[in-house]
Amino acid sequence: MSFLSELKQNIRQSGKVTYEFIAVNVGLFLLFNILFIFERLLFRTGILADFYHDYLFLPGSLDVLITRPWTIITYMFLHAGLFHILFNMLFLFWFGLLLEEYLGRKKIISLYFLGGITGGLLYIISYNIFPYLRDQLEFAFLVGASASVMAILVACATLLPDYTFFLLLLGPVKLKYIALVLVIFDFLSIAGSNPGGMIAHLGGALFGFVFIKQLRKGNDWSQPFIKVVGGLGSVFKRRPPLKVKYSNKDRKNSSPRPVSQQDEIDAILDKISKSGYESLTAEEKNKLFRASGKD
Repeated sequence: MSFLSELKQNIRQSGKVTYEFIAVNVGLFLLFNILFIFERLLFRTGILADFYHDYLFLPGSLDVLITRPWTIITYMFLHAGLFHILFNMLFLFWFGLLLEEYLGRKKIISLYFLGGITGGLLYIISYNIFPYLRDQLEFAFLVGASASVMAILVACATLLPDYTFFLLLLGPVKLKYIALVLVIFDFLSIAGSNPGGMIAHLGGALFGFVFIKQLRKGNDWSQPFIKVVGGLGSVFKRRPPLKVKYSNKDRKNSSPRPVSQQDEIDAILDKISKSGYESLTAEEKNKLFRASGKD
């Protein structure tokens, strides 16, 4: 078995969508950069790099965006350099896996895409309303998974504020402080050389915070998104006709659909937020684990 085949199999067996997001980001980064190198060495041109920039990065201009609407999705899987992707993937690995243990695949998928979309939209709005940024509109393009990663990071910190990481030179630091420092850094960096990128980061962070707050109120924003994505996917699937017959006996013996346990799960999440994961009973941990497997 080749290395790539083995890696692909291990990712599938893990069942973690966080690994899948990392694999897609790293795979695309390597693919495009290898192509750029060979194009430059063999043909001494930059046509592919120009296409990559012009048709896959998210433009700040509405006039350009309307001709390339797919860029609101493609931009969040591409990166501008080695350190850019390195730090994004490290944060995604640390916080994505942690949050996925509690919320499951579907909510991580929703946070990644909706956080990225929110950050992208805030970026576009900012470049079209603020005079300082509007002067740079012609050259404004956004790229990177940072808004998506910030959505997951802040969601994780909102759900598990007292979860502790051991940081080099600093020792144990609670997750809420890590998130707070990063958000403050992004806000202050708006005055720097990449204001639009920092605004996109803050858009993702805001979405992650509101997502968890709404989830605790019983409003799961991942459900409509997953239904839309699932509906789009079903359009391209050919299904054989299905015939189902019911007898009176089947109707009498059929059991009613189980009642939603969202309130119970929300109570467990609140308990984690207040007292930490270790405060849960074995039964509560099992319920949360089963719920994360479904979502």
